Amino acid sequence: MKRGWLVVLALLAVSFVEAMATGRALWFNLLYLFTAVLLVSYVWAWSNVSGLQLVRQTRSQRSQVGEIVEERFLVRNRGLLPKLWVEVRDHSDLPEHHASRVVNSLGGHRSRGWAVSTVCRRRGRFTLGPVTLTSSDPFGLFEKRRTISATSSMVVYPFTVELEHFRLPSGELPGGGAMGRRTHYVTTNVSGIRDYFPGDSFNRIHWPSTARTGRLIVKEFELDPTADVYLFLDMQGSVQADRLWEPPADGVQPLWPTRPRLAPSTEEYGVAIAASLARHFLAHNRAVGFVSYGQGREATQADRGERQLTKLMETLAVIRALGKVPMAQVLAAEGKALGRNTSVVVITPSDDIKWVDRLRDLRRRGIRGLGIVLDPVSFGRPANVDGLLAALRQNGIRSYRVREGDALAAALTSPPGDWV
Repeated sequence: MKRGWLVVLALLAVSFVEAMATGRALWFNLLYLFTAVLLVSYVWAWSNVSGLQLVRQTRSQRSQVGEIVEERFLVRNRGLLPKLWVEVRDHSDLPEHHASRVVNSLGGHRSRGWAVSTVCRRRGRFTLGPVTLTSSDPFGLFEKRRTISATSSMVVYPFTVELEHFRLPSGELPGGGAMGRRTHYVTTNVSGIRDYFPGDSFNRIHWPSTARTGRLIVKEFELDPTADVYLFLDMQGSVQADRLWEPPADGVQPLWPTRPRLAPSTEEYGVAIAASLARHFLAHNRAVGFVSYGQGREATQADRGERQLTKLMETLAVIRALGKVPMAQVLAAEGKALGRNTSVVVITPSDDIKWVDRLRDLRRRGIRGLGIVLDPVSFGRPANVDGLLAALRQNGIRSYRVREGDALAAALTSPPGDWV
């Protein structure tokens, strides 16, 4: 592009010099011609990008590892002049999201669209956009770019599996003390009454009080007397392990994977287990909380319902193993705020037996624990968790052992004899 512009400029300069020196009409005509070519080409290139409109539509701003993100693009030429070619370059950071296109022969007041489908392979918060539009004049002398800075956020939730047969120890099943905590859900525990507010469901109206007072009165409820479940995810960076991704033996990657493979790292396995457990317990109407020390302290109070699941998934989507606090210290610090009959699920690749001692101390206060140990040896870090699993068994703490490559649904539903 730049070289052609320089050639035309050189010819223009030669024509000008010859026209001034000889006065011949031929050189003046060439001078006018090259001047007109430069002006028309510049105006055409400028109008190409200024007369373009890009419409970008994303079906959903939320997705999950293994699911498909779909986007639609529409390039519309709002001018009369046709565009020989338009390059739409997308600068999104969503992995493997190839949305850039080159649109050829876009006529005046015409539009061209395409759809992009991307399989989400990595959790996190990503940015869709910005987009750069590039076009040129018919002679290819000038190339103009215009950046559309509008962006949107895409959150990819972690991978989850169905845990149909996962159970907490019998001593940790529903039946704890009454919570005494207000909730917007309708439960069997009525805690009081209050005036009706717009948005309250009609099935919460207390008709005897309404008839007695002459105004709408609704009932307030408390959470059911069910033990809370707290998930403690170990995000201490120094105890994590990972290894290089090994391609299939035949060297061919599937074009449309139906079951995504987790990255061979304890961080991704731990996050996937925590997300699966959260979804499992919330589906069974349990109140679930979450504690982890990653980039910072993440502590979510126990609650139930779809809102809680969304909150936990948002946290797990972006958490990273950058913490410096060992799991034993996390349990000691956060365990002080836990009430009796609470269930604690620890997910960790650490072979430090101190966190087992902390679980034992919590048990003396009526807080039951469960350990899910990510075997670091299978992920490439030299360690020995046999002694740690034996200590868990000796203290009567149920435990699961998860190795790299294990199917999580099977690994977390194994009979006690297969845990170690």
